Amino acid sequence: MKYFPLVWAALWRRKPRTILTMLSIVVAFLLYGLLQGVLAAFTSGVDIAGADRLITTGKYSLTQMQPVGFATQIAAVPGVQKVAYQSWFGGIYQEEKNFFAQFPSDVEPYLELYPEVMLPPDQKAAFLKTRTGAIVLKKLADKYGWKIGDKIPIISTIWPQKNGSNVWEFDLVGIFDCKDGPTRSQHEYLLFHHEYFEEARAFGQGTVGWFVERVADPSKNAEVARAIDGLFANSPNPTKTDSEKAFNQGFVKQFGNLKLILGGIMSAVIFTLLMLTGNTMMQSVRERIPELAVLKTLGYRDHTVLVLVLAEALLLCCFAALLGMGLAAWLGPIIGTNVPMPGFAGMKVDAGAALLGVAIAFGLAMAIGLPPALRAMRLDIVNALTGH
Repeated sequence: MKYFPLVWAALWRRKPRTILTMLSIVVAFLLYGLLQGVLAAFTSGVDIAGADRLITTGKYSLTQMQPVGFATQIAAVPGVQKVAYQSWFGGIYQEEKNFFAQFPSDVEPYLELYPEVMLPPDQKAAFLKTRTGAIVLKKLADKYGWKIGDKIPIISTIWPQKNGSNVWEFDLVGIFDCKDGPTRSQHEYLLFHHEYFEEARAFGQGTVGWFVERVADPSKNAEVARAIDGLFANSPNPTKTDSEKAFNQGFVKQFGNLKLILGGIMSAVIFTLLMLTGNTMMQSVRERIPELAVLKTLGYRDHTVLVLVLAEALLLCCFAALLGMGLAAWLGPIIGTNVPMPGFAGMKVDAGAALLGVAIAFGLAMAIGLPPALRAMRLDIVNALTGH
């Protein structure tokens, strides 16, 4: 620590240059943190997926509707304990920015399949007996100011009613919560009865979007999935059954290879940052050659000078990187809350991403600091003091 004042003074020798360089690094790692938050928001559902749950969809597309009668046949497959079905509703509340997921579902088996959905018993009873009833995540209820007994109008962008209206009205009979943040972020939806949906929609009667199955033995998931798909292999509606984790991964892949895309963006940012900060460090050391020669004259060893220059680079990069990731950790949840997409409230910089960020900052510091540090270590005192 006795050398810290010397390193600190050298770092702020040219304050405008240091501030601008530091701001560049802060912005780069702010971007890194936010991109990691986006990745976490998209993939959080993959990590919390139930090991004993399978999802059956159309073989060729998630939008390929399936006959609701498939549920009975799937339930008869050995190893399947419970089956429920759902469809994507695709509605908005009042205006387009108020978008969240809504699912018409076979609600009683669905709630059994997802015990993480915590609904008070009295509200569950009311939900099961109310044809137009709906339940919603507490976070959404708080956001829109909903309470039990409210009527919630949802404008569907896909499903008009038989009377020609796109506005569906639901009675809010239950507000549920989940046990933890990651689970909660994957249940940001309104759930309502498929029976009501089936009776009122203008088209598509007798079909659903997908089926959810609970398997008695998760180690036999692949075997059960093959048996389910085998039932409908030669039908007009062939299916594809995956574990819930694989299904969630496939859903994320519809947006492209996010890790590759985000990795490419960050690689470009880090390369640009390397060029910028590397030039800054080289210029800083070049300006201080006589001063470094004086340090050597006073008895500072070559390796001490090397460490001083490296410490300057490390202090610059790591401090700015931590500041940038700290800003990302603060801004991520705020941005996620206002993104009209289910699960985005899970935007955060987790411990693994933070450690990787620190490692990137350390590597960046070594890359930009080592060349000028080696030059300073090999400095010839006489030539440096004479300006040669």
